[in-house]
Amino acid sequence: MKKGILYILSCYLLWGVLPIFWKMLQSLNPIYVLASRIFWSLIFCLIIILLSNQTSILWKFLKNKREMIFLFFSSIFITINWGLYIYAVVSGHIVEGSLAYFLSPLISVLLGFFFYGEKLDKSKVIAIIFAFIGVLIPIIYYGKIPLISLSIAFSFSIYGALKKNVKSSSIISVFIETLYVTPIAIFIIIFFEKNSLGALNIFSKLELILIPLTGVLTAIPQLLFAKGIKLAPLSLSGILMYINPFMQFLLGILIYKEQFSKIDLLTFIFIWIALIIYIKSVLVNNKNIDKI
Repeated sequence: MKKGILYILSCYLLWGVLPIFWKMLQSLNPIYVLASRIFWSLIFCLIIILLSNQTSILWKFLKNKREMIFLFFSSIFITINWGLYIYAVVSGHIVEGSLAYFLSPLISVLLGFFFYGEKLDKSKVIAIIFAFIGVLIPIIYYGKIPLISLSIAFSFSIYGALKKNVKSSSIISVFIETLYVTPIAIFIIIFFEKNSLGALNIFSKLELILIPLTGVLTAIPQLLFAKGIKLAPLSLSGILMYINPFMQFLLGILIYKEQFSKIDLLTFIFIWIALIIYIKSVLVNNKNIDKI
């Protein structure tokens, strides 16, 4: 169990500091960065699959029509999620991005209720109401919807809901998901490079190492998560997950000095209260299951 917790913790810590890496690429167009992330994720995942002798398993899933359909749709939503988050970081909206990942579990609860018939107990309903109020606060005060946060949160939650139907391992599913969108990614990379807008024209030779790292830093946390989730208790994994957005939140405010008004603080307070209620509900439910 200790190994599992260590894997999970390492994964969330890596995700938590990833904004620092994306900031290093802010001189590049976010669309180009996304395309590079897709392409190099595919390459890195393929290397891992070959080195771990998983090619036969990969072929098995490539022939599975049901699996491939779900992975096609999950590839769309994870691409949207990656692209929006990269844009959020490089455009100075790390705090908004962190809000998305605080919201995501609560949105997943709603999706589970509507699409999988999962039960909503009283605590989860109250948590969702608090989260809803939190989202309403900036809408009422500023007269605008927090589109970045909601788009990132919904794309990630829908991705998670689709992945519930996927049986392939994390590394194989990420490989197949990136495989679907790699032709578009290659086209984008070539277009940007031909028009002198890509990394080859903007970055120094030393900085170019950052481009393949987009794939490495995408796949490694996925591998750590896949290993950890098998060894660590699910409830603990779920709670530790909040390390990721909390680190992003601190980075946005303390390191990158993003604007954070009293209204923003009020929004986060309502979301955090919602999460406390939700976590308490999960822990109580797990205790009840253990008693059965």
